[in-house]
Amino acid sequence: MADKRPVVLYGASGFSGRLVAEYLREYNVPFIAAGRNKAKIQDVMSRVPGIETADYEIVEAGHSVDALTKLFSGAKVVCNTVGPFIYYGPTVVEAALKAGCHYIDIAGEQAWHRQIAEHWGEKFAANGLLVAPATAFMSAPSDCAARVCMETANVDTLEILSMFDGMPTFGSTQTIFAVIQTDGFYTEQNRYKPWARAKPYEVIVPGYLRTQLALSWGGFPHPVWYKNEPQIANVRSFGGLLNREIMEGVLATEKLFEESIRPLPKAEQEKKLAEMANAVQGATPPRENSRTQRTIDVVVGRGSTDYVQCVLFGTCCYRQTGLIQAYAAHTLALGAHKKVGFASPAAAFGHRELLKVLEAFGLSKLKMIS
Repeated sequence: MADKRPVVLYGASGFSGRLVAEYLREYNVPFIAAGRNKAKIQDVMSRVPGIETADYEIVEAGHSVDALTKLFSGAKVVCNTVGPFIYYGPTVVEAALKAGCHYIDIAGEQAWHRQIAEHWGEKFAANGLLVAPATAFMSAPSDCAARVCMETANVDTLEILSMFDGMPTFGSTQTIFAVIQTDGFYTEQNRYKPWARAKPYEVIVPGYLRTQLALSWGGFPHPVWYKNEPQIANVRSFGGLLNREIMEGVLATEKLFEESIRPLPKAEQEKKLAEMANAVQGATPPRENSRTQRTIDVVVGRGSTDYVQCVLFGTCCYRQTGLIQAYAAHTLALGAHKKVGFASPAAAFGHRELLKVLEAFGLSKLKMIS
């Protein structure tokens, strides 16, 4: 369909979906706001600032490969915000491939990245298409900072920290709990090594006097992105919220899972985790405030004799996600991307380009410490 809008925003009624719509409007990208409930999408879209000037339509579609293939056919890009992606992602990515669309999402789950790399990367590449999960705050900005470290120093080892201040959305909370059951890995000499389960890490964060509590959170995408990178042999990624009380609660949940839930059948594990997530966050949080909801990404690069540290001081992690998704969709719609197949956001769209976009909108700024 030559006249079809080039971008399909799937999951448009969610917190992240409405922010993607807001920035698609900023880039003047025509899009289809899609999901399973048309009335809910209409309600959410009506609250997007300036949406009356956007070129968009609302379409209701069921969550099946056939229904989504029909929805995506004729478009160029699928922006998927429906998580947890280890549960719902396979249906969407398979439909995008069948429809001949590029695929980007906001997933931070390492298990999902490993699955895409193993099962869909070559298929998308063979069709000249990009599949780039985690085109979002976690972990696109830190991916960019890591590549700045790699170009400015002779490093072979990366330690990466991404943290934010704010309340996770319903979808993010569901994902945080879903990831607890998955295996998380770091890389050592380009080989996966498993993280210890339910183990906290005290981290030093620039701009803060007190140490923060971080978790491996399923491993993050970076070890998957850099596993076959010739320059980089070792990658460890950590993250969390700049709120020790919340992080201690997540840690307690991880310990409870290992002690009481992991022995259960997988379906029962997923049910218990979803129930726990629902009890934590059942409502949509308010729009972010840039004066209070700060973000920080820290990347330390080390070689035999070289050292470099890149820090991204930012704000509003969900707005960063909306902007990154919209810029990526805009770039793909114009055919200006740098990679096909499975790729990280920085590899697909350029690390310097993404950093400039974040800075231009006042959401993140890079500082070098060496």
